[in-house]
Amino acid sequence: MMHKILCLFGFLFSTFTFSLAQQSAPSSVIKHRIDKLAKLGTVLYFAAHPDDENTRLIAWLANDQHYRTAYLSLTRGDGGQNLLGTEQGINLGLIRTQELLAARSIDKGEQYFSSAYDFGFSKTHQETFSFWNSEETLKEAVFIIRKLQPDVIITRFPPDTRGGHGHHQASAIIAKQAYELAADPNSFPEQLKTVKPWQAKRLVWNTANFGGQNNTNEQQLIIQLTDYNPLLGYSYGEIAALSRSQHKSQGFGASANRGTSTEYFEHVAGEKATQSLFDGQQTNWERLKEPTTQVEEKIKLIQKEFNADNPALSIPELVKLHALISGLKPGNYTNQKLKEVEEIIVQSAGLVTESNTAHGTYVVGEPVELSNEIIVRAPQVKVRLLSIDDHLINEDLPHNETKKYSAKKTYTHWTQPFWLENPHSLGKFSIDETHFGLAENPDNPKSTFKLEIAGLPITVETPTAYKYVDPVDGEIHQPIVVTPKFSGQLENNNVLLKNGEKQSVSLRIKNQTKQPAVAKLTFEGLDGFEIALDEQGKDIALKAGEEITKTLLISGPQNSKKATIKILVNGEPLYFNKHIAYKHIPEITWFENLSIHANALDLINPVKKIAFIPGAGDLVSSSLANIGMQVDQLSENQITQQNLQQYDAVVVGVRAYNVNKQVSQWLPKLFSYVENGGTVLVQYNVNSRLETEQLGPYPFIITRDRVTQEDSPVQLLLPQDPALNYPNKITQADFEDWVQERGLYFAGNVDSHYRTPLALADQNEQTNAGSLLISNYGKGKFVYTSLSFFRQLPAGIPGAYRLFVNLLAKEEK
Repeated sequence: MMHKILCLFGFLFSTFTFSLAQQSAPSSVIKHRIDKLAKLGTVLYFAAHPDDENTRLIAWLANDQHYRTAYLSLTRGDGGQNLLGTEQGINLGLIRTQELLAARSIDKGEQYFSSAYDFGFSKTHQETFSFWNSEETLKEAVFIIRKLQPDVIITRFPPDTRGGHGHHQASAIIAKQAYELAADPNSFPEQLKTVKPWQAKRLVWNTANFGGQNNTNEQQLIIQLTDYNPLLGYSYGEIAALSRSQHKSQGFGASANRGTSTEYFEHVAGEKATQSLFDGQQTNWERLKEPTTQVEEKIKLIQKEFNADNPALSIPELVKLHALISGLKPGNYTNQKLKEVEEIIVQSAGLVTESNTAHGTYVVGEPVELSNEIIVRAPQVKVRLLSIDDHLINEDLPHNETKKYSAKKTYTHWTQPFWLENPHSLGKFSIDETHFGLAENPDNPKSTFKLEIAGLPITVETPTAYKYVDPVDGEIHQPIVVTPKFSGQLENNNVLLKNGEKQSVSLRIKNQTKQPAVAKLTFEGLDGFEIALDEQGKDIALKAGEEITKTLLISGPQNSKKATIKILVNGEPLYFNKHIAYKHIPEITWFENLSIHANALDLINPVKKIAFIPGAGDLVSSSLANIGMQVDQLSENQITQQNLQQYDAVVVGVRAYNVNKQVSQWLPKLFSYVENGGTVLVQYNVNSRLETEQLGPYPFIITRDRVTQEDSPVQLLLPQDPALNYPNKITQADFEDWVQERGLYFAGNVDSHYRTPLALADQNEQTNAGSLLISNYGKGKFVYTSLSFFRQLPAGIPGAYRLFVNLLAKEEK
């Protein structure tokens, strides 16, 4: 699913191609997988976000101890910050989902999710549960435990304030409750149609030095992790670093650690362990309470006789092992081990399948031409292709020759991520039980190859991909996209209008099918706003593949302050094909319901021309352009005294002090610009990895303080301050309808030269005046703000625009 990343085995490969990632492996990896057949034990690591997991421990458990090891991240990380680009919310969650899958492809854990939505930083588990619907999240956690049947459940965090983030605390609370309820047949009994009650052996907390607080002690269970795996060619510290470095949107690149490491575990529930995580639990085949001696002997024989120069020689004995396991009672481990044996046989045969298309995007209901390919590269292995997608073939496959089979398919549903198919609340995605725990859609386009290898029927499912050659990266495999028949795109989906004002918005609508079509546009949820189409009217005739632009004339509100106006085509929602592309993950396309967010805006704006210096990525510059400002993005070479004089103000993007290596060179030029009468506004930074020691013309520091409740009260400490009065009078009403949070990483130890006109606080906390610093410096004005304008302006919050304009405006003398 990705472009190129370093694989554990020293090769570069495209991990989207299931056939390459799962079917091709060096003989050392095949031997490693054979060794894993002897171990029957399961671990579930349990936390809140992408990046919470202990990648070293997961790598060690999965590859050294040979346990089935899974990570349950309750959220997809939607509420965090993004160091790669401007994506936030759902878009960021899609990126972090793929980053977690990339991490697991390296450390060999399995990845699971609940439907909890990461609504942003939360200080208490009580607040978290008010968003998540704790009963529903608990229900999913119970189902995942019953499905995986872990012997050991490990939490990353404790259930109290030592865990820091409220999501962290909540994850530990849910883990404890789910551990207990999963064994109770009276809890969520409807699940027992597909899973059965399960009692894990124990629940432990993987303690650590977290946030500067060391929670480890010598009375806890202490485990030394061995370091090096010669079959993989890596230490577990190296695997952990490669795995953790996939969290690129969070800037979590890690260096490799080598040598023995120590992990600590505090007992939480179940039988207390004193020697190992699996104290008192059988982890060989005898745990099945069946005659399994022949199975264990067969595995030992395969291990002993494995030929690294010709892994295919093990296939006959692997087929016999498959028969022995098939003779046991069906169950979690027998099913898992049968699957593993089949995968090892496929890898030993050097077998690769592909399902390729000539294009990357197709329309629902239209035929898709496929090229299904298969090759058997190991000599003297008899492979018979029975069918592809139930189309009978019945051919013996030649050695080392690619066979291609053309086919046509019609897809009846889009490739929309399943958790985005229905509207979601502030804290939960709406999914059904068939999707509990899943990372991705189980029904994405694929081809199903039915084979006989050495007489054993084996089914190989291969994701369908758009295969092409990039002149730099070489062969690329990307998941194909199946789209609705119509797509649309708005020039701007946030419209801010004065009472009685009209504003035109361009709407591009495309007929994505290969046939002419008529699109009839209608609108829902106007709530006092009005929309008129241009002179061509509402019925739009479109040729096959044609895209045209329509002008929507939106009239200001009469009796309403805001509206979410849905755009319908032929009575159905019109969708925007949202595309996300970064080289370290697969290209992502999802379908966003096209809506116009209209807000009444009472704004006086004397600021006309802005210079914007980018940081880690935000949408503030385009938001300012939305209210009529000219915004020019400056490179480092363009930050000169002469060039800056043409601008009314300069805005610095979020985390610029953290990510811009040249900040110490250009920041003094901004101070000179202020001294000569200019205005500079710097958005928030974090207090680690700063590229400059001087943050402003006068001293202050950056703390970790924040206010996470978006509706928390705001005190106007200096009601007569120019920033609260010119050109717009700021009142409490301007802080209504803010999204996700008030602000983050507030300033501290603030020099007396700064004015701090606002004070904020979350419930039951002391007020904090570090969200907004203003200083007159020379003839101009310097502003440092930790208020989350980077969220509020793209969301179209009128009060945020009014305050932001005031901060940019020159103060009246």
